[in-house]
Amino acid sequence: MSTYLDSLFSLDGRTAIVTGGSSGIGRGIATALARAGASTVVVARGQERIDETVRDLQNARCRVAGVVGDLSTRDGIHALAEAATEPFGEPDILVNSAGINIRPPYAAITEDDWDATMTVNALAPFLLGQRYGVGMAERGYGRLIHISSQQAHRAFVGSGIYGVSKGAVESLMRSEAEAWGGTGVTSNTLVPGFVLTPLNARLQEDPEKIAALAARTMIGRNGLPSDFASAAAFLAGAGSAYVTGHSLFVDGGLSAH
Repeated sequence: MSTYLDSLFSLDGRTAIVTGGSSGIGRGIATALARAGASTVVVARGQERIDETVRDLQNARCRVAGVVGDLSTRDGIHALAEAATEPFGEPDILVNSAGINIRPPYAAITEDDWDATMTVNALAPFLLGQRYGVGMAERGYGRLIHISSQQAHRAFVGSGIYGVSKGAVESLMRSEAEAWGGTGVTSNTLVPGFVLTPLNARLQEDPEKIAALAARTMIGRNGLPSDFASAAAFLAGAGSAYVTGHSLFVDGGLSAH
């Protein structure tokens, strides 16, 4: 039985890069991939949180490294794309989890807000996927996994540019799935509901709103980063070879309620 399950889900011998991998959903996914056997590179802006994540995973006997990267500029994205290959080589798996969530009132959104959000949330996944996808296709195996949002599908709680950027990610995923179809490379998104992460810290200051969001789910609670572990491991593994261009909702039923 274990040999059969390994053929579907084991990531032994694979290499993964996870942006935003030191906190929130990204950390949950980096932990899952590393513990499933992938040599995992945790990418984030802050050295301290990277070090903490790497230390925890190394204590669990995972093969893991950390790379500080800045996805807020084109030059930063290109530099990170190369730096992230240094610990373990070219990746078999790319998880785009890094994101920023700037949500001023709609009429107050500035061009700088737009540029900052679209660069981190949409341009970085495009450039990283393009950079690594060529090698993945040549080797015959690749998994591009994006973290999307409910706001890519419906407007609520002030979607603003964040929703626009995640809508772009959903379209990017479909374009990648088409572009790499038949090469062994797949592209998919994970769509969270409301997840208790640092990205949502401001909203979590309102207990009534948090409770109302939990009530919108069918499970009766808001999400946790650990809820994404098995879904990410599935999409990263051999067992998902026939799944591409797909948005997998991991939201406790929020989107169907």
